[in-house]
Amino acid sequence: MNLPLLESFDPLGAHAPLPVIARHPAQLVGNTPVLWIDEPFAPADRGFHAKLEGANPGGIKDRPGLHMVREARRRGDLAPGAPVIESSSGTLGLGLTLAGLTYGHPVTVVTDPGMEPSMVRLLTALGAQVDQVIAPLPEGGWQEARRERVAELLTRTPGAYCPDQYHNPDNVAAYRPLAAELAAQLGHIDVLVAAVGTGGHSAGTAAVLRESFPDLTLIGVDAVGSTIFGQPAGPRLMRGLGSSIHPANVDYAAFAEVHWVAPADAVWACRRLARRHYASGGWSVGAVALVAGWAARTFPAGTRIAAIFPDGPYRYLETVYNDAWCVEHQLLGQEPPSEPDEIAEPDECAVTGWTRCNKVRDPLGRAAVADRAEAGAR
Repeated sequence: MNLPLLESFDPLGAHAPLPVIARHPAQLVGNTPVLWIDEPFAPADRGFHAKLEGANPGGIKDRPGLHMVREARRRGDLAPGAPVIESSSGTLGLGLTLAGLTYGHPVTVVTDPGMEPSMVRLLTALGAQVDQVIAPLPEGGWQEARRERVAELLTRTPGAYCPDQYHNPDNVAAYRPLAAELAAQLGHIDVLVAAVGTGGHSAGTAAVLRESFPDLTLIGVDAVGSTIFGQPAGPRLMRGLGSSIHPANVDYAAFAEVHWVAPADAVWACRRLARRHYASGGWSVGAVALVAGWAARTFPAGTRIAAIFPDGPYRYLETVYNDAWCVEHQLLGQEPPSEPDEIAEPDECAVTGWTRCNKVRDPLGRAAVADRAEAGAR
């Protein structure tokens, strides 16, 4: 499909302002661009705005990696030169490695065999130590196995610090600049579509945007097989969104609805993004694009929709963009339906394909417990 010619585009940048010269890679984090996404996800006049966090040196989690380490140092929780040890499927590992380089801390990333070999090599090249667990736990799967390994390493490493991305409020607070950038870039936002893993960027971005746009609608995007929103735990090919545990940073009350997306749907979306828009990413990007396109088609004309694309495509070249790997996992030749299935309750049934639910609650009842405790205190 031919794209419209950009008559005013100057490939030499003769009229563009000179970019600021960074003196350290951490200064390259933030101020990421926004790209208009339309077909094949939505008609040309009904698309959405994608915040391209893959333009950060390591992806969206450069933001919390730097912020969590900086705040831990400020509070005295992390001594100068002390080790940082954390569980990660990849992107936060890059952010923490950048933070370690910036502030002078050795970093150990605890992961599992699902981490792509290219990501292991990249983290090692950047100076991190990669520690892989060898088996999932019956409860909590690979994520809980990684967290147990982190706890073990902390007891053996005096002075070491774990940011605990799943429960650390600094993870949420790190996204205030992202929200401010979006507000400045778009002027007004009606709907925000965000993937949910640790819960950090959905909670942090939405909370800040609501200071300016109190009627903002937040749509969460999860993975089939994830337990975050009350589904039973199951095998998950998709990394970077979804969870086998229940992170405290997920702000359940902030969501208007949640969509679960299957791997084949995300692969289709990633590849269409790459072919049509020259901008794509991994599992989270594909899943978010699919749901944001649905929102663009479904909400009234004129609704301004922002979607957060957490990373770029490069770590997924041997999975999402590898035909042989995708054929092996039966992920090709399956175009998603134009509409998701719908369920009335998040635990109504185990979903296997793209499904939405407009009832969102904490499956552990933590919000209700907190409300009762507060009422008792009064």
